[in-house]
Amino acid sequence: MFDFITSWIAAGGAFAVAALMFLENVFPPIPSELVMPLAGYNAATGEARPVLTLIAGLIGSVAGAWIWYEIGRRLGRDRLMRLVDRYGRWLTLSCDDVERALGWFERHGAAAIFFGRMIPTVRTLISVPAGLQHMGLIKFLAYTTAGSLIWVGGLFGAGYLLEAQFERVQVWLNPVTNGVIAVIVALYLWRVFRGKGRRQRD
Repeated sequence: MFDFITSWIAAGGAFAVAALMFLENVFPPIPSELVMPLAGYNAATGEARPVLTLIAGLIGSVAGAWIWYEIGRRLGRDRLMRLVDRYGRWLTLSCDDVERALGWFERHGAAAIFFGRMIPTVRTLISVPAGLQHMGLIKFLAYTTAGSLIWVGGLFGAGYLLEAQFERVQVWLNPVTNGVIAVIVALYLWRVFRGKGRRQRD
């Protein structure tokens, strides 16, 4: 995964960063915790423009969140629950998961969107209740952008400042990243075969 992301960023520049961050929001096994520090390092070495790279990462992140917002808005609560009830096993998502996200959004509103963008695994799901509740698109994008900027900017800045030590970090970062991805895949398979997401029927 480390080599894959590195080669993508080196070849595609800011466009690749935007694409990877978009995919990270749609397909979480691609970790932003790796994408943006690598993008920051790439910018620090002079291979890319720092501001352009940061903006690209932010745009990709917000675009991915908007996709899930639209899914929630267009499907509606009942259709989404039926979809989760039917295919939740493969999404490793249950109706209870959706209900908890809705409850958190109903209690905290815009703050849930803002802070949720900085919490791993929550970043994607929190956009769904915003769409289900028909939160105004401009308001949603404003809070999503603000929260994403802090998260994306922090990761980018870490990679940028790490330039001098990056070669040393790279030695252990690749195997650690592969290990994290392996754990994510294993957990996904475990949840699928365990049957999580199938709502118990009376």
